[in-house]
Amino acid sequence: MPSEIVLDELQTVAEPVELEREVAATLRDTGLVSVLPAHGGLWTVLPAGRVGAVQIGDLLVRVKPKEKVGLSRLLFLLGYAINPGFRPDDVAGEEDDDLFAALGESLTRHCERALDRGALNGYVHVEEALRTVRGRIRVGDQMTRRPGMLLPLEVAYDDFTVDIPENRILRAAVRLMMQVPRLSEGVRERLAHIDSKLDGVSAVRFGAPLPAWTESRLNERYVPALRLAEIILRNMSAEAGLGQHVVASFVVNMATVFEDFVTTAVREALDLYPGETRGQYETYMDESEVGYRNGDRVRMFVDIVHSVGGVPAMVFDAKYKAASVAGAYPNADHYQMLAYCTALDVPSAWLVYAGSGEARRRRIRNTAVSVVEFPIDISQQPEALLESIQSLADQAFREFVQRHGAPMLMPVQHKQYGAGDSALVR
Repeated sequence: MPSEIVLDELQTVAEPVELEREVAATLRDTGLVSVLPAHGGLWTVLPAGRVGAVQIGDLLVRVKPKEKVGLSRLLFLLGYAINPGFRPDDVAGEEDDDLFAALGESLTRHCERALDRGALNGYVHVEEALRTVRGRIRVGDQMTRRPGMLLPLEVAYDDFTVDIPENRILRAAVRLMMQVPRLSEGVRERLAHIDSKLDGVSAVRFGAPLPAWTESRLNERYVPALRLAEIILRNMSAEAGLGQHVVASFVVNMATVFEDFVTTAVREALDLYPGETRGQYETYMDESEVGYRNGDRVRMFVDIVHSVGGVPAMVFDAKYKAASVAGAYPNADHYQMLAYCTALDVPSAWLVYAGSGEARRRRIRNTAVSVVEFPIDISQQPEALLESIQSLADQAFREFVQRHGAPMLMPVQHKQYGAGDSALVR
């Protein structure tokens, strides 16, 4: 059995490999790759539309994203989609062919910086039953739960403790990472030391919603570690598999990651202009007919729609697809955009592709509709990546203004990391 299998995301052919049957079944269940029987008891392992890594015992399987997207860029896309205040240095991941080693080193480094001055303490609201008065008595709960009883008392109070959401998230990520096989002893020892610094912090049950926290002046030293910890907890698992194998996986759907990133970034970019941007905008292709319910109509969910005055003005759709050798994209994408434009009465649609190249406008015959192919190179630095999205938003809004003959509204300056909203001028 090989010790490592490395695949490209778009790879369609691979040499069959020898795998134990239980390893093949476990690998298939992770969703990272497809595993099919081949001749001579061998198995064919191919990408299944996702990227990441899976460690099963001594076997490491990696699927690398297209466009040479490294770990830092992948983590940035994941983080920014969740929180547009996300900064590139929040998860400056160690670039390493071994994804788990890189994540382990990155998490360790960020947590050490966060806890350099000790664990953060904060106030937590607590409601419990006690035999003594602490804080205030919850009279309503006391009468409902213990009518006629003097003790115990239902009380509520604010406790200054280390068991706050920030520390719970860090400890959950550290303990999950400690279960990953084949981490270096040095990293494992550093993770154990971090865990000891969080003594008294309660565990977060695997699969449960992460505790909510808000960035503030008090927890700013924690922010990079928290951003990375949340990404790890949402996308990674480590557990005992079949037999004696320990299974660790970090698997993401790049199509979903790209769509979420573009939705968030376009919304932020268009926030400089009048109107409202919505993701997964629900509409219908056909008209409502008497005697038929809306459930019988052809429903559409548009990736991104920016409306001005409550009327759809701009349409965007994110596609994580590769262009052909000639640089062409699938015809079906343009059919889809034509349907969106027709249903929403919008003259232009913007197809945002993950790739390099120049933007190209296609005028649809016998219509007033244009479809603009707008490639975004996701391998570039985060600042340049966001500038590309801002350029997309600027062009789209400029066209809208020109069509309607309205006064030109343009931002004084683009948003920068840590900067406030820019003003608008006529």
